[in-house]
Order: sequence, then C-alpha cells, then structure tokens
Amino acid sequence: MTKKNERELCAICGCLLNRKKGVYAKPTVEGRSHATKHHCIAERFFGRSRNKKHTARPPIFKPGEWKHEGEAVVLCYDCHEELLHNPVLLPEELDMLAKLASMRGLSEDNRTDDRTKLGGRIKLLHEAVHLGLESLLRSERG
Repeated sequence: MTKKNERELCAICGCLLNRKKGVYAKPTVEGRSHATKHHCIAERFFGRSRNKKHTARPPIFKPGEWKHEGEAVVLCYDCHEELLHNPVLLPEELDMLAKLASMRGLSEDNRTDDRTKLGGRIKLLHEAVHLGLESLLRSERG
C-alpha cells in the first residue's frame, strides 16, 4: 500500500492505479486501471486458500521452496486478470511444452495422488517464461 499522496502504479504496464469502490473490472478506464493484488506464487500451491478458508488442498510445493512465498505485487485489472490469468498459449507452444515435460519425465500416463510432476510442470513453464523474457530483453537492448 502506498502513502496517501503517492501515486500507485501497475508493476507491469506502469499505469496509474485507482481503488475507487464499485468500478473494479468494469469495461471503463477506471475499471481497467483498478488496483489488484497478485500473489507471485498462488497460495493454493502451498495448500492454502484465503477465499475458501476451511478447504485444505494437498500442497504442490513445500513452504520456502521458491523463496518468494507470500510475496505480492500490485497490478491493474488488465495486466492481472487479462494478461496473467489468461495467457495466450497456441497449440504449437503447448506441443513444445508437452515435449519438454516428457523429456524431463514430467508427463503422466495415469493420474495419481502425487502432485510432484505437476509441480515440475509448473516450474518448467516458469523456466520457459523466464528464459524467454531474458532472451527478449537481451535482444531489445541490442
């Protein structure tokens, strides 16, 4: 949270955020620039859920495994809900992800109670995004 007179900006696009009641997610400039909190690593991955208080889930990751547990950033509605929660993954990209998952032994012929391979696929996707972003930054800088 920012101090009273500080400008709060989206951590991705840099737009000026607002916290006006009743505008969140509306198809207006105010709704699209409304501040939202994004957990860097979803709480459910650790077996917790703030919006389903008494619903325990088996954790995918151990506490502290990522060293960023509990960290959050403030984003605008557009970047949070449209960009991050609805990524565009085309069939050829999903095929590449599937091939990489298979090569790393993270495929599953039969679903089991063990979610270790799911955790591996989550880490694999994170690694792919990280390496892709690093590569793009290097090429943009020249």
